[in-house]
Amino acid sequence: MSKDTLVNNPLLCDPVTGTCEMPEGNSAAKGVAEKAGDQPLRMIYFTDPICSSCWGIEPQLRKLKLEYGDSLQMEYRMGGLLPDWNYNAGGISGPKDVAVHWDEVSVHYDMPIDGDVWLEDPLASSFPPSIAFKAAQIQDDAKAIDFLRALREQLFLEKKNITRWEQVVVAANRVGLDTEQLKEDVEGRAKQIFEEDLLLARELGVRGFPTIFFIDQEGSQELVYGSKPYAFYEMAILKLHPKAEKMEYRKDWQSLFSKFSSMTAREFAELSGTPRKDGELLLDELTEKAALTKVTTKNGSLWRLPGPSRQ
Repeated sequence: MSKDTLVNNPLLCDPVTGTCEMPEGNSAAKGVAEKAGDQPLRMIYFTDPICSSCWGIEPQLRKLKLEYGDSLQMEYRMGGLLPDWNYNAGGISGPKDVAVHWDEVSVHYDMPIDGDVWLEDPLASSFPPSIAFKAAQIQDDAKAIDFLRALREQLFLEKKNITRWEQVVVAANRVGLDTEQLKEDVEGRAKQIFEEDLLLARELGVRGFPTIFFIDQEGSQELVYGSKPYAFYEMAILKLHPKAEKMEYRKDWQSLFSKFSSMTAREFAELSGTPRKDGELLLDELTEKAALTKVTTKNGSLWRLPGPSRQ
């Protein structure tokens, strides 16, 4: 795949840089004006519900939450990856061209992604689920993050078109959101909040996803652009806040699934410190004992704790 094709289609993410870049994006990020809040560091995460590279860094983000959550004020912002298909260029004719690429990206990140959604029920835009996420944030920020995770599981594993309201409702119910309030906010003020996210992204020169800014109390910042190994995010934190204490957490499967009700094999390996193959064997054994349920795709699996979802 040519570099020109990657540049002209944000859904054809570049595994080398670990980013999904928007057409005509700025080449460098500017400074972040606002400082951290009550916690030592503020983390601004620019993402998009259909960003495959963002799905690829779920293991790292979850580990950051467990180890440095006390030091970080985590802030999720939507970036507007796919407004529509009018920008097509570089030999891209439509959604079907993304299907094979997503299958390749799945292998690269070792995270289950089934690209056939682009053949069976393609999405016209990433704006509807982005606005739904902003509406969820109005209700409850923690549930909104769970909601975003649920949307991504529907898209990447279940091949569901998450621009459809019925799929949004499924995700909302899974994490305990008020769906009537969600619909009211989606049709109302969430649109303006989403536009504010897009404006901030432009002001900061965000050109692709994931983009994560870390900012300390004095306004100094570190930028981690693209999907990177965990050490890159940890180094950014420690550079700004050398005294940040890494929190200890229990790494047995029961404790991990009590914090995150669904995990892929790579996530479990990252969080538990278990070798990848050994971890998957354990997850399969737990499935046989009905302690977990397994969702299998052509490119990998996800295990869920039975019952109400907690992401």
